Amino acid sequence: MSTDLLSPPVGIGGVVQEYFCSLENQQLRVVYETLGTGSPILLLPAFSTVSMRSEMGELAKLLSPHFQVVAVDWLGFGESSRASLDYRPELYHQFLQNFVKSVFNTPITVIGAGHAASYVLQLAVNQPDVVSAVVLLAPTWRGPLPTMGASQQIAGMVRGLVRSPILGQALYKLNTTPSFLSLMYRRHVYADPAILTPSFIQHKWRNTQKPGARFAPAAFVTGNLDAVHSQDDFLALAKRLSVPLMVIIGESSPPKSKADMEAIAALPSVRSAVIPGSLGLHEEYPEVVLQEVLPFLKTLS
Repeated sequence: MSTDLLSPPVGIGGVVQEYFCSLENQQLRVVYETLGTGSPILLLPAFSTVSMRSEMGELAKLLSPHFQVVAVDWLGFGESSRASLDYRPELYHQFLQNFVKSVFNTPITVIGAGHAASYVLQLAVNQPDVVSAVVLLAPTWRGPLPTMGASQQIAGMVRGLVRSPILGQALYKLNTTPSFLSLMYRRHVYADPAILTPSFIQHKWRNTQKPGARFAPAAFVTGNLDAVHSQDDFLALAKRLSVPLMVIIGESSPPKSKADMEAIAALPSVRSAVIPGSLGLHEEYPEVVLQEVLPFLKTLS
């Protein structure tokens, strides 16, 4: 079920709505937003500590004269429910499948950023009659701690600590201070540090301080949202795709992540482009993303 909210539009400047889903024996609220008219495009932000649909806002506005754009806050992030669930791939696969069936009545293009890539690919493989094309923006498949070499045991211990009532709250606050967020953006999210103004960082920080905010990010950071567990599995999923695929690579992306992007871009029939930026290229360079993606999308209509 989905209903219009009475609150004013936020995020991408469109009509704010909510979708309710039953998962883990709970009724959970997902906030999404619609802008423009035409063939539908679903925009899925990257999983991250600061994940929210507004990171897709400028790209959504650029696409909206040509398409109907729908941007979503993932469960556990943004304005969606932040319940203390065991966040894992099965939950997100089920949510995404149910959401698409409930909200759309015609085939859609899905544009997914970062760690959303595996979920988008799996959706398109499972429902080729629902997903007509896929665009992946700086796609990744592995969470930060596994990328750094942490074992499953260590990652599990960290996740348990962050989920704990008192120590977990303290650890989470230490890792979401404005100074720490700024450091992370400079290291691997944005290419131009001049954009990282105090107001920009404050906006991101406020998103991390909502009740229950630590649970889903803890799952992402420790690899519990990794829908695949190797580059081979990631590529095998892409090879099973039966709909057109385009990949956008940030030229300043971290080496391990960039290698994964280049590997999927090298697959037969995959369209690709390398543009300025890093893991947050969709937010930092939306005009450049549009330049590359729009011709691809127009060929589908």
